[in-house]
Amino acid sequence: MSFTIAIIGRPNVGKSTLFNRLVGQKLALVDDMPGVTRDRREGEAKLADLNFTVIDTAGLDEGPKGSLTARMQEQTETAIALADALFFVIDARVGLTPADRDFADFARRANKPVLLLANKSEGKHGELGAMESYALGLGDPIQISAEHGEGMGELYDAVSVLVPPSEDEDDEHEETDEERAARPIRVAIVGRPNAGKSTLINHLLGEERLLTSPEAGTTRDAIAVEIEWKGRGFRVFDTAGLRRRSRIEEKLEKLSVADALRAVRFAEVVVLMMDAQNRFEEQDLRIADLIEREGRALVIAVNKWDLMEAQPGQISLLRRDADHWLPQIAGAPIVAVSGLMGEGIDRLMQAIVDSYAVWNKRVSTAALNRWFEEAIANNPPPAVSGRRLKLNYITQTKARPPSFVLFCSRADAIPQSYLRYLTNSMREAFELPGTPVRITLREKANPFAHKRKRPN
Repeated sequence: MSFTIAIIGRPNVGKSTLFNRLVGQKLALVDDMPGVTRDRREGEAKLADLNFTVIDTAGLDEGPKGSLTARMQEQTETAIALADALFFVIDARVGLTPADRDFADFARRANKPVLLLANKSEGKHGELGAMESYALGLGDPIQISAEHGEGMGELYDAVSVLVPPSEDEDDEHEETDEERAARPIRVAIVGRPNAGKSTLINHLLGEERLLTSPEAGTTRDAIAVEIEWKGRGFRVFDTAGLRRRSRIEEKLEKLSVADALRAVRFAEVVVLMMDAQNRFEEQDLRIADLIEREGRALVIAVNKWDLMEAQPGQISLLRRDADHWLPQIAGAPIVAVSGLMGEGIDRLMQAIVDSYAVWNKRVSTAALNRWFEEAIANNPPPAVSGRRLKLNYITQTKARPPSFVLFCSRADAIPQSYLRYLTNSMREAFELPGTPVRITLREKANPFAHKRKRPN
């Protein structure tokens, strides 16, 4: 593991803004309201020629044992234990607070190198607070503005003493099939609030990595964790619960939802988690439709199965319900799980691997056109305005998801119902369950169109 630095400090001093600055992306949610960050988030930071791992943490705060605040602090303590060094951040505009002094002692007891960062130091107002920070006894403060990028040169000088500069790799090579197969599969876990997404990921990890609570909306950021199952790597994104748009009022929740949608677009396989006692509700169907539109492989996980009364035929009923409510992604794998008890986890992981393989599937042109001729023979395209539609041939243009181009005459006249017939027939013929199938129509060029009519 590369050199790791944890960013710590009381709430709302700009830790997440600094994290985003260092990783070069807006990965962590940022808002004026204190306590936005709850789970710890890791990212690969780059500061000129220095490369290191940086951990964004929840604001250090005290709370009664077992409370959400206390467990947030436990996450921060875990990050400190994993880190090789610490960025202790204060708000230079506010100046020192009693909480800063208390947590400076906490950072000192970690017995690790600590760099004191006086954030929000831009302008005259930040100068005084930076001078006050000498009283913490953590050395000279580094005056920065994470939002505006000021002081990064001074920060580089301090970090370079701790982190050796990385060597540039001149030998670039194209990724091989073996390297591609060895990459972690990117998986996003999505669903309505309180469906048990974080609980499931904690069970996969075997530790309380993500905060969980009976209260809906505990998760805010889309947190990525690395998981290994049967020798295969996975990068799993836990996301905020997705509610109906009309019920989203707070700015922070809007940011959380946007973060979850980015995780879906970044993922290769998306697990839609439903509550076993309230499955296939309207919002579940909306989320599934979003996944299909984004072209991601879908796996349905019905969580809290341990709370259901055992009855024969329950799984078959789930299968029928899924195909009824989600015909646009017919055959999507559906797995009954209990994130709390760990039931069905192996079946879920295998379904993710299988769906990923289908999502990457390619069909040979010869096999595709054999199927195409048979599909047309069994159900010819309808005549429109008395003229028969002519379908010439079909070819696959790409995978991820499987996408095809159908060459035909009068593309605008082919009804959607006939395209659905072709899509469903293709799913069955080539075993493409649970993944979006794209068919694009293209009119075959007329080789005689450029010739002028002969004069009479």
